[in-house]
Amino acid sequence: MPRRYWLAKTEPDVYSIDDLAKAPEGTTFWDGVRNHQARNNLRAMAPGDGLLIYHSNAKPSAIVGAAEVAEAATPDPTQFDPKSDHHDPKSKREDPTWWGVRVRLVERFPRPVTLEDAKASKALSSMVLVKNSRLSVQPVSAAEWRAVIAMARRGP
Repeated sequence: MPRRYWLAKTEPDVYSIDDLAKAPEGTTFWDGVRNHQARNNLRAMAPGDGLLIYHSNAKPSAIVGAAEVAEAATPDPTQFDPKSDHHDPKSKREDPTWWGVRVRLVERFPRPVTLEDAKASKALSSMVLVKNSRLSVQPVSAAEWRAVIAMARRGP
């Protein structure tokens, strides 16, 4: 199967790219997604897929780095933990509702690609981030991936 590309949002005051960089072996389990469309995107991910990390609700909101999917989707354990902010009492262990993936940091971008940059870029005009910026996990085309990487490495 060819490599696919994705974008995942995180609020930097909750979990930032710096937190991912400090994580053991630079990996973390991407949990807490509670939107069915975003969950379906997580379940479609495969090891080796590329993942853009987007800091939302930040000043400015921006794509700040790249990661890769390290392990395929598995049930999100936070859905079963009553002490978790992401607990879902309706979800059953034998038929889990929510899933997550393990991701590995690849790089922090030398220049974040802001939402304004993306909206101003002809190459990114059809990107889900530009059209539906609310979806927390979204597909990215190979051309959009290359455009974001080029913009991020271009420098200030």
